[in-house]
Amino acid sequence: MAKELTGVEQGRRNYLKENKPHVYEKVMKFAEKAARNESIAIIQFQYDYTCNFRCQHCSVKRFQGKKEGRSFTLADVRDFCRQADELGLANFVITGGEPLVFPDFDQLVEAIDPQRFYIVSDTNGWLLDHAKAKHLKSIGVDKIQLSLDSLNAKEHDEFRRMPGSHERALRAIDASLEAGLNIILSTVVTHQRLHSDEFIEYLEFAKAKGVGTFVTYAKPVGSWEGKFDMLVTREDEDYMRNVLEKKYNVFTHLTPSYGLDLGCIAMKRMISVTKYGDVMPCPYIHVSIGNVFREPLKDIIDRGMNIKWFGKHVNTCLIAESRPFIDRYIVPTYSKELPVPMDQIFSDEDMIVK
Repeated sequence: MAKELTGVEQGRRNYLKENKPHVYEKVMKFAEKAARNESIAIIQFQYDYTCNFRCQHCSVKRFQGKKEGRSFTLADVRDFCRQADELGLANFVITGGEPLVFPDFDQLVEAIDPQRFYIVSDTNGWLLDHAKAKHLKSIGVDKIQLSLDSLNAKEHDEFRRMPGSHERALRAIDASLEAGLNIILSTVVTHQRLHSDEFIEYLEFAKAKGVGTFVTYAKPVGSWEGKFDMLVTREDEDYMRNVLEKKYNVFTHLTPSYGLDLGCIAMKRMISVTKYGDVMPCPYIHVSIGNVFREPLKDIIDRGMNIKWFGKHVNTCLIAESRPFIDRYIVPTYSKELPVPMDQIFSDEDMIVK
């Protein structure tokens, strides 16, 4: 379902038209591709799991550590990005781990190719000072997604298990703005936090700074496996959509973007690619739809779009809100090596009959 572009989205589109014409051309085809039920996925790229923090909620905890098998080289990245470009995909999010500790971060950005993709980097902000922000801008990074989980320094530092991380995150906001980087804050929201005074104060702070806030709802995976008491409800999602999103520049993965209301964006507007080449429907559904080292990206995406939970419009965040989905498809992954092959999780009844 198409919707009118917001002022922020129109500004971003104008930026692409002027600075990244090839990316702009791909974005302008999003609506027709979505109408044909083709994926326009953001590629959330878990290039490496190395991290300088040990956050309480870490969703990739069980991916960390040594693992046998092939992992991405820069040559692999170039081939993967060629395939993504040919499919008309336009957005890359470099994540991990903590991207700014990667020794080959600059080479990674070059391999992705800033002229072919709009490039975002996740970060906890620890290393993002003014010099680093200017450098990131100079090599082609377009946007920073900065983790900030409380305005209270003690609470944030305890959540991130890194003393001083709150102070450095605040420094990173100003550094990014001064360098001309687009920046949004990323914050984890539980059912309890959503209705707190602290969260409203957080949104007021972001509004005063002139930066948007991306809310990632608590997920019962990674370090939070089995923690269901923190999950949001449908009523919580409605409160976010109908109240908070109307007052603040705050959004979730359910928020329409580029004029398109896609509901849950798993596979349609988001895929997550692991260090080892597995393609997952989103960063929190730890099921492998296929591996790019063994087959073309197009075949994997087509297969994922044929799973009804991802190929059809679903007006909720399945992994954050739907206990039936979580109990049937996520809990079984708790006892298995991640990511779990899709044939161990999904069956014929989960497929779209054509």
